[in-house]
Amino acid sequence: MSAQADPLEWRKAARALAMAGIAPDAVRWSVGSDLFAADPVPMSERAPPRVPRAFPGLLETAICHSDPERFALLYQLLWRLQNQPKLLEIAPDPDVQRLHRMVKSVRRDSHKMHAFVRFREVPGQGPRRFIAWFEPDHHIIAHATPFFARRFADMDWLILTPKGSARFHAGQLHTDETPAEKPDLEDATEALWRTYFSSIFNPARLKVRAMQSEMPRKYWKNLPEAELIPGLIASAKDRVAQMAAAAPKAPPAFHAAIQSRRVMPEAPTGTWDMMRADAMACTRCDLHAQATQAVLGEGPEDAPLMIVGEQPGDHEDLTGRPFIGPAGQVLDRALAQAGLDRGRIYLTNAVKHFKFVPRGKRRIHQRPNTAEVSHCRWWLKQEIELVQPRLIVAMGASAVLGLTGQPVKMTDVRGHVVAGVPPILPTWHPSYLLRLPDATAAKAETANFTRDLALAAEFIASAGNPAGLR
Repeated sequence: MSAQADPLEWRKAARALAMAGIAPDAVRWSVGSDLFAADPVPMSERAPPRVPRAFPGLLETAICHSDPERFALLYQLLWRLQNQPKLLEIAPDPDVQRLHRMVKSVRRDSHKMHAFVRFREVPGQGPRRFIAWFEPDHHIIAHATPFFARRFADMDWLILTPKGSARFHAGQLHTDETPAEKPDLEDATEALWRTYFSSIFNPARLKVRAMQSEMPRKYWKNLPEAELIPGLIASAKDRVAQMAAAAPKAPPAFHAAIQSRRVMPEAPTGTWDMMRADAMACTRCDLHAQATQAVLGEGPEDAPLMIVGEQPGDHEDLTGRPFIGPAGQVLDRALAQAGLDRGRIYLTNAVKHFKFVPRGKRRIHQRPNTAEVSHCRWWLKQEIELVQPRLIVAMGASAVLGLTGQPVKMTDVRGHVVAGVPPILPTWHPSYLLRLPDATAAKAETANFTRDLALAAEFIASAGNPAGLR
């Protein structure tokens, strides 16, 4: 067999041997010789050997391994599969384990070839030509180079290795198992490539062992950027320190919000100022750790109407005021259409800290869970006791949960005043209206939201006896 064994060549020989009933221990496979030149295989009437569907694929990969015993192993497996059709499923079997180790090694070698081959342009007249040098562990030239033919189909190139070469010219790929010598490789673009490599190197994410696992040292000598790596590693610690010193400690908006905080003076127990001072130091749940500040309610302490939302958003977290972001703008328009004066309403949220997921420079709203809403009921109850509104408008399921402690389906309760002390009118949250993808549905539900607020105005005006009270 040739060192760069053709799977079809091996399969033809192995099939003839199996059909002749020749056991594995009676066959001697050798590299670099013609199997049939000295000892022709006798003809046989046996049926061709049958193998599971996975075996041909494993064969095509394992046969590229550099172990000269690979041919014997593959024939041993072929022979055993005739009596043990599910042999490949027996993971502890020594032959099966050895096969999978070979396959894994060849695949890794091919992956490294795809990752670390560097083409250099060959100077000269005529069409541009490129050459590369690689030192594989296994006989993967025929196995791995079709990848380059697909990826670089618009240029002529040559890959040389100690185990053979591959040439791509005029759209055709040709391989040769004759060992090649390393050429003198250098081109004008390598200085530019080194500059690019050093500029994208991130010292803060340096993990030397992980890097060497993916880029083993044996490949470094053939990579133009490898000569920079020792210096980049050595200077990484100092560069990280410089980056940390130059970086702002917090985004400007966060920084401004934090600097604008004022230490609240001591206030009498049971007052709004005392509650606010206590809330600023609240650690009842984990949400306080990332939020800029607690955001309590805003409005007259004797307001007849209280509106409760879910939680503060990004704008509210930075300023410390409720409903001033996009959802607040939707609410303001609906209040005006319903004939309600925001200045006469107490606005607050069921949860007092902003819960979010960072995405680059943005903070994406994340819905608070039941436990977080439950922890914040402490503050919501105090606000209700201090304000004593005639009616509470609960915007969204989280608001209803914070007020009642019970989960609800908004489509079942929206738009109906529920009796209680004080009564509650559930409705949509403005942010829900902003998220509706269908323009027609958004228009219809915004109209329902405005009607719910108009019902709240009617309730207040009628001294708490409107139609539709449950």
